[in-house]
Order: sequence, then C-alpha cells, then structure tokens
Amino acid sequence: MQHRILPSVIAVTLACVCSSALAAKPAAKATAKASTKAAPAAQASADFELAHNLGPAGEEQLQAVVDRFNKETGGNLKLSRLEKGEKPAGLNLIRRYDMTDVLTQPKSFVPLYEMMAKAGQPLKLTDLSPDLKSGVLDSKGRLVALPLIYSTPVLFYNKNAFRKAKLDPEQPPKTWFEMQGVLDKLQDAGYACPYTSSWPVWVHIDNVSALSGVPAVSDKGVLNFNGLPQVKHIAMMATWTKANYFKQFGRRNEASAKFHDGECAMITTDSREHIDFRDAKGVELGVAPMPYHDDVYGGRQNSLADGASLWVGAGKSAAEYKQAAKFVSFLLSPEMQIEMVRVYGGLPLTAAARAAAHSNLLQDDDKTLEIAYASMKGRGTSHVPHVADADPVRIIADEELEAVWADKKPAKAALDTAVMRGNAVMAAKASLKKDQPF
Repeated sequence: MQHRILPSVIAVTLACVCSSALAAKPAAKATAKASTKAAPAAQASADFELAHNLGPAGEEQLQAVVDRFNKETGGNLKLSRLEKGEKPAGLNLIRRYDMTDVLTQPKSFVPLYEMMAKAGQPLKLTDLSPDLKSGVLDSKGRLVALPLIYSTPVLFYNKNAFRKAKLDPEQPPKTWFEMQGVLDKLQDAGYACPYTSSWPVWVHIDNVSALSGVPAVSDKGVLNFNGLPQVKHIAMMATWTKANYFKQFGRRNEASAKFHDGECAMITTDSREHIDFRDAKGVELGVAPMPYHDDVYGGRQNSLADGASLWVGAGKSAAEYKQAAKFVSFLLSPEMQIEMVRVYGGLPLTAAARAAAHSNLLQDDDKTLEIAYASMKGRGTSHVPHVADADPVRIIADEELEAVWADKKPAKAALDTAVMRGNAVMAAKASLKKDQPF
C-alpha cells in the first residue's frame, strides 16, 4: 500500500526549510555573546520522545505529523518504537490491543489534564466529541489521555464480488440472518472466503454484545459475555466456519490483508481501515453498519468506539511536559484534526473537524465516517472496560473462540470457560476492571 504525504504537509515542510536557510546567514554572523543569550530559549525546546506501536506503515504516517510539528513550532520531538515492558516515553501512542501496561502501571503515567494545566495549555473538553472518550475519562469526567485515532467496527464489502454473485451492490445485509444468504451466493460465485473479520474479540465479543444490548462487561468490571445472544452468535459463526462461509486469519488485523487483496468478499473491521482499502486491487469498496441480530430485545443498539490513545509518561522534566502540551494542542487544531482523519481514517475528535469531515472528506462518496457515527448513535463511550483492552483476558477469549471455530468445543462451554478464566484473572489484577488507570 502506498502512503501519501499530503500537499499541506509538503508545503509546510518546504516553507520551514526555506525559512531556516534564510535565517542561517544572519545566524552565522551572530557574536559569541548573542549565542550565549540565546541558550535559554534553546533549552526550552527540550528533546522529548513520542513512542508508538502502530507498526511500520503507521510509523511512516506519524513521522510526517511529527516533522510538521517540529518545523512549525521549533520543537524537537523524536519518534521511537514503544517496546513492551519498557519505561514509557514522554508521550505514548498506544493501540487498543496493547493497553494492559497502562491499566496495570498507573504510576508510570500522568493524567493528560494535569500535564496540560501545569504547562499552561488550555484543554477544552466541550470541544471534543462526547462519543469518543471511551477509556480516557476519570470518575470526575477529566481527560486522562487523548483519544487520537478512534473508530468503530463496520462491514466492508467488495461491490464487484456482489455483482459477480448477482447481488445488489447497494443493498448489503443489515442483519446476521440476511448475511448468511449473501455468503451462500458469494460462495456459489466462486469465493473461497466469502467473509472474514479482523480483531475478533473486539468485533464478535465487545461489539456484538453492545449491539445486542447486553454489554460484555458489567459496570462493576465483571465479564458476562456468555449469555444467550453471545452464545447464539458464536455458534452461528461456528456453522459458518464449517460451511466455509467464514475464514479466520489471526487475532489482530491479519484478515484485512485478505480483503485488501480481493481474496475475501466481506470483512468486519475498524472503520478507519477505509483508508487502507482505497487502493485495493479489484475491490470497489462498499461500507455498511455492522450487522445485528434482529431477534434480541430492543432491536439494534449502538456500537462502541475505541482505538489508539495518547498517554503521558511520568517522571519527565517541566520543559519536556511543556513541549508535550504544545504537541497535544497542535494535534487538536482544526487543520491537524482534518489531516489526522485523512491520513489515518479515524473519527474526527473535535466538533470543528467533524463538520469539516462532512463538507470536505466525503467528496469522494466515501460514507464510512457517516456510517460509523450513525452506528454509535452518539453513545460510543462507556465507563466499563472492553474485553479487547485487557491483554490477558483478550488472549483467553481468543483461545476459546478459536476452539469453537475449530470444532473442538461447543459455543456455550467455550464462552462459559472464557468468562470464568477471565474473571479469575481480573480478580487477581483489579486494575483490569477499570477502563482507565487513574
């Protein structure tokens, strides 16, 4: 997949390079005394690190954002890889599936609102979309981290595959019951992989539960995703696996490559991946809300929001925190919010960026953001943890799901075991019962 550096990024970079070159000649003539006087200003621009675990593609895109910040502000932000078990950097961009270190090590981090206040940078909560604050608000409603690249699961499908199967490409399935008939026709049309899914626990435990109106975790942090709606769903997936309607490729986003390459006709995954699928060969991208079970009480409820969030590491200098606060303010500027949405495909965090997204980002008829917001119904946030956010609990859930889909266990027994094992882990590590560490 090619990664595009936006014209605005290039323009700013060239402008800053030119201004730096023009400033070089006068600087060379400066006296030693003047250089001494300038030293304190240089110290104010302290080195600080932004560590991440976005992978190589995400790193390339993030580097462009960092370069732009450094050029525009005179900052000295360094990008580094966030390695599991290492001490946090000044700033840490952490994906949903890697949140356990944050939850279990609160003393290694500082709440965002606290850092911003000490640095004298305003942080207006009212400017932030209320449905994108999952896992980043404390009990008093204060922002402890920045929900930078959030999304919600949707259904992507290949319109060309639908045409080949003599299906209406503008009528994707709305329910899981309807979807089974669609998968049968796609298989008859020659697709060995009619349907796949990335992030199986996030999609098929957390979000299937939410859409069915029975959250996977109680408000007291107790796992309860072994009820009738969840058992019926996982059992249905088991029958689809046997019928070769559904193929599983991994526990994270391995399946996304299969859809991107045209091997699979449909996929449930994060809404932000519409950016990655735009250049998929032979794929005319269609998008729809994630299907729901129409036989549950109350009808379709809301999907959940989650993703990569920005956390502040503890034990840094005042100068570092001042630079970190400046970077957060930079990210929240309307222009950068639009850039972040364009580059990463996440949901716009601010009201201004959301308005701009509707006017500018959807000109190519990509309705993903619109569908994602409609799917959340303004209720994407919650104060209960997600199963997918607690690494040891998610691993247990993955193991049990795979046992069902490999025809080694019935759905009810597997989910009962997953809940029992997971609750034992959460009882031993009480911090995992929280949606944020503070």
